[in-house]
Amino acid sequence: MDSTIQAFFAPCPRGLEPVLVDELTGLGAAAVKATAGGVAFRGTLALCYRVNLESRIASRVLLRIAEGAYRDEQDVYDAAYAIRWQDWFTPQQRIKVKVSAHRCPLKSLDFVTLRVKDAVCDRLQYARGKRPSVDTHAPDILIAVYLDGTACTLYLDTSGEPLFKRGWRKSAGEAPIRENLAAGILRLSKWAPDLPLYDPMCGSGTFVVEAALMARRIAPGIGRRFAFEKLLSFAPPTLNDVREELQAAEIDAQSGLIHAADQSAQAITSIRANLALAGLTESVTLQQGDVLHLPPPAEAGLLVTNPPYGHRMGEGDALKTFYPQFGDHLKKHFCGWTIQIFTADMKLPGLLRLAPSRRVPLFNGAIECRLFEFRMVAGSLRKKRADGV
Repeated sequence: MDSTIQAFFAPCPRGLEPVLVDELTGLGAAAVKATAGGVAFRGTLALCYRVNLESRIASRVLLRIAEGAYRDEQDVYDAAYAIRWQDWFTPQQRIKVKVSAHRCPLKSLDFVTLRVKDAVCDRLQYARGKRPSVDTHAPDILIAVYLDGTACTLYLDTSGEPLFKRGWRKSAGEAPIRENLAAGILRLSKWAPDLPLYDPMCGSGTFVVEAALMARRIAPGIGRRFAFEKLLSFAPPTLNDVREELQAAEIDAQSGLIHAADQSAQAITSIRANLALAGLTESVTLQQGDVLHLPPPAEAGLLVTNPPYGHRMGEGDALKTFYPQFGDHLKKHFCGWTIQIFTADMKLPGLLRLAPSRRVPLFNGAIECRLFEFRMVAGSLRKKRADGV
């Protein structure tokens, strides 16, 4: 296996950069540095395989091929043409070029995309006598280009399907959060597998499935394929070694620690199907019922949920009634628990009539959200009543 040190960039949901830094450092990455929307790092191609298999937070892993200054589209073409693409893939493979930019002075990203595609095809025509075909829907090779105000960076995607697509989601339910965002929220919550976990409004079960994968030490990418398998540098024995190491590290489920509930029978059917597909049926205890009438599943633990909003619950009036009742339920029954609520509703603490101990800005796609933490300390409600509140 090639031991050359390469440069990589792992995008992630915005707000999760610090936990991705910790994760990549733990996996053995060097020169780990967070930027807005992702983390740069260095390592071998073997590390690239490992990050694709093991990362619960990254959205994908991009291999940096070249970086340089530019002023116009011709500079970008020249930078792309200078790369020895023939060392990475063949003209028989189908390509796609994806350009993204921030404060880029060029007028048309579509034209930049066309120029990069021309440069790659021209280079392979020169080197191998044949031009690759373009496939924008299911390419073998994705070439990612990022332009800021002065610099052009070219990457090869090593992941293929986004890494949050673990393969366990048979049924998504309504408005699910992405798997890597759920895993990042569990990391931000400092959840450990020996601590009871409860999602009383679980929907399709993203939080509890990700928690069960963590508890059993199952690598999220263990059952899927990756784009790096189509690169000329691919070393199958190295990938097999990493897979075998990760499979040997898996442990059995510890029952009775991870709990999920939802008032919707359809949601419970959905999560049951997802758990079965992931091989995690024994890891999660399921219950159908109204969150306001269900008791806590343990004396203390972590409640983490993405509560219903908007059309999921019948719009504003129902929510204005529900949230104060939910806050009262937490105060009455969940003393000793830490509550983590992920929401796009910035007014949530006021509606719950609870004071958050922490609020973390996060993004669910383009939607700005907050992770609100509430520590339910025994006696806090009595103190407010003594003050006449």
